[in-house]
Amino acid sequence: MDKSSLALSRRGFLKGSSAALGGLVLSTWLPGFAPRSVAAEATAAGRLGDQSPRAYGAYVRVGHDGLVTVISPKIEMGQGAHTGIAMMVAEELEVPLSAVTIEDAPPDSELYADSLMQFQATGGSTSTRHSWQPLREAGATARLLLIQAAAARWGVDAAQCHAKNGEVFGPAEQKLGYGELVDAASELPLPTEVVLKTPEQFTLLGTPAQRIDTPNKVNGKAQFTIDLSVPDMLIASTLTCPVYGGTLRSVDASAAKVVPGVRDVIKLANAVAVTASNYWACQQGLKALTIEWDLGENASINSAQLDEALQQASSRDGVVAHNAGDFGKALEGAASRFEAVYEQAFLSHSPLEPMTCVAHVRPDACELWVGTQVPVFAQQTAAKLSGLPPDKIIIHNQLIGGAFGRRLDYDFITQAVDVARHVSYPIKLIWSREEDMTHDMYRPQYADRLTAALDADGKPTGWQHRIAGASVLGRYMGSLPENGVDGDAVEVAIDPIYALPNLLVNYVREEPKVIPVSWWRGVGPLRSTYALECFIDELALNAGADPVEYRLGLMAEHPRAQAVLRLAAEKAGWGNSLPDGQGRGVAVSAVFGSYVATVVEMEMLGDKAIRIKRLVSAIDCGLVTNPTSVQAQIEGGTLFGLSASLFNEILVEQGVVQQTNFHNYRQLRISDAPGVEVHIVPSLKAPGGVGETGTALIGPALVNALHAASGTRLRRLPLSRAGYYPA
Repeated sequence: MDKSSLALSRRGFLKGSSAALGGLVLSTWLPGFAPRSVAAEATAAGRLGDQSPRAYGAYVRVGHDGLVTVISPKIEMGQGAHTGIAMMVAEELEVPLSAVTIEDAPPDSELYADSLMQFQATGGSTSTRHSWQPLREAGATARLLLIQAAAARWGVDAAQCHAKNGEVFGPAEQKLGYGELVDAASELPLPTEVVLKTPEQFTLLGTPAQRIDTPNKVNGKAQFTIDLSVPDMLIASTLTCPVYGGTLRSVDASAAKVVPGVRDVIKLANAVAVTASNYWACQQGLKALTIEWDLGENASINSAQLDEALQQASSRDGVVAHNAGDFGKALEGAASRFEAVYEQAFLSHSPLEPMTCVAHVRPDACELWVGTQVPVFAQQTAAKLSGLPPDKIIIHNQLIGGAFGRRLDYDFITQAVDVARHVSYPIKLIWSREEDMTHDMYRPQYADRLTAALDADGKPTGWQHRIAGASVLGRYMGSLPENGVDGDAVEVAIDPIYALPNLLVNYVREEPKVIPVSWWRGVGPLRSTYALECFIDELALNAGADPVEYRLGLMAEHPRAQAVLRLAAEKAGWGNSLPDGQGRGVAVSAVFGSYVATVVEMEMLGDKAIRIKRLVSAIDCGLVTNPTSVQAQIEGGTLFGLSASLFNEILVEQGVVQQTNFHNYRQLRISDAPGVEVHIVPSLKAPGGVGETGTALIGPALVNALHAASGTRLRRLPLSRAGYYPA
């Protein structure tokens, strides 16, 4: 690997920090897009040099005990991010993984903004991609300084020394532990360059490693927000207006206040909260309330209206997201044309841990204990509601019990602070499952209208892709760019892995006012990959071609995509004959910086009963940090997406979400779930994302398999909408 310049002289090393923080402290500047002067100012202002929660930089610290602490800009929410980050530092620092502890970064958009997402957040499968270079550099720099400190003590050349397992070894069998060297190392000048290990030199990265968060999750020591208790805390639960946009008109709380354990009933703008000594009392208190809502203008809207509006929107031109060549001319000269419309439903996140936040608003500060993907936004909403300055908002980020994008939003944090500011004691807001599911920030409903101009062999000579749906980016950021394009909604569609001459992609923004929208695991690549891979499959069959060979013929410029497709097809036995009533479906895409292919093998057990016999995935995610995590994420993401593709949709009647719990928002059961075979392609390319890749591929592969097994082509998910269920 080439030498990688650290350029840390103004932004990296904190002289005297061993005294303040107990060891050798190295700061590494993560946001590659931001001015270096920002970090220099932060260091000069002391923001990185004291022990207050806000004082941490993005750094690696080696303590006097030889143990290593890494301040992680990425939150652990079950995806293995903390383990991967610890492995990066441990590899370059030459310490065992067991010697590394991870602490979550505090809110600081200047220090911790993700260079890919452009703000401080955990999401978009960016954790490894964002941290890979800078955190390895920090570990390597610490190792070099410790070696130099040992060499100086022994009076030898540093080139004669080496580090291993948290110790430095000299040429004459000398040996010193890191803890003995940190003070001397902290006085040395920073190197201007360090040489990172090459993949051939890795001893930890690329090997299977146990997740560092697993033991405490197994033995029960891990604390999620829902588990927490702080002194004098009471439980709080809410009922929010059942129609989005509605408000609270009046409430009679007399019956609720006599429920044993109930303390206070609090009226909010669009909700009522009950605080009590326990969750059961909260729920009984809520049931005893007599509430009158002002349901507002959305109370007449239903799903049929939303469907019709979306279909009409997909026929409009909207704005141009991408235009290469001349689609109109290609269509005029085509031997034939093919058109299809694909639909995807609103989806709820419904993580295992419902929305939960502990909040204590005091005159001098506001403390939050919460699992959030966006700590800065949590800080900002608390400051706005409490009237306190942001530096008086203290965030204790917790392990997240499932998110899938839900905790990129902070509405539940806003509500917790709103409740807490009305009382003198800390509260733990816990949404019921029903409240969580009916007041989610939903994955938008989409309609994709695709038209292909085809030559005499059935190959595309022109391609138009109209994408109609709500804009998550517009809702989240408050507006869209001047061109009116939601870059997330058109991702993959504007840069497909196929050679598609005369490519035109349009985006039509169609907002459903009755339901708020947000990112859902797989985000833009999921929605575009579904439509594109279903359509390319139909084109292959229309041309009388094998779906795998048809795809391969259009991917000459993407050898990594070809490689994963060939591998998945080979491992799945593609081309081997199957009995009548059985079939295989395939999908392939470039998503989150990785290349992935998935094959589904399905069997029909009657007209509508299905059995998924095999799921086979191949992934090229570049250099692999932890193959165990890659396999687990592909397995989990694939089955998560399979649940949605088989069963899930959110429906609205008279403005009210109809799905209230898992009895009518079904999840995959053990008896339904096949094994997921995962094959990792060895690669020396830069790391790609993994956490959402499996989710993005399973929907189209499933639909294509259903057609292969039954001859039925569905163009709307979920399959259960058309009556197909696992037997």
